[in-house]
Amino acid sequence: MAICITILAAIGLVGSLISNPAGFLQRIAVIVLIVAAVYFLVRRFYQSSPEKREQRAFVKAAKKSKKRLQHKDSGHNKQRANVRSLASLRRNKATKKHPSHLTVIEGKKGKKKDRATF
Repeated sequence: MAICITILAAIGLVGSLISNPAGFLQRIAVIVLIVAAVYFLVRRFYQSSPEKREQRAFVKAAKKSKKRLQHKDSGHNKQRANVRSLASLRRNKATKKHPSHLTVIEGKKGKKKDRATF
């Protein structure tokens, strides 16, 4: 049944191409444009791609990091304005440490590989 429909469609396309080539090409171009427009609309509005979610998460993390750094820098600048002598500035830098944004992953740190096995 499907083979019969395919053969009839091929005969119709060949007949249309022979009788009116300009109209045939115009119809094909219109069909391609409509399919492309529908494809892009569906892709744009209905599908949430993982790239968009990852990009959104990255932008959110970047904003948070920027806000944290600006807050840290503004506090540091106020502190500099209040400190009058170089000695107290050095002492303050030595005693105050900011926590790192990196975390330590616990694991087997004490076990070393035996180099003789290589």
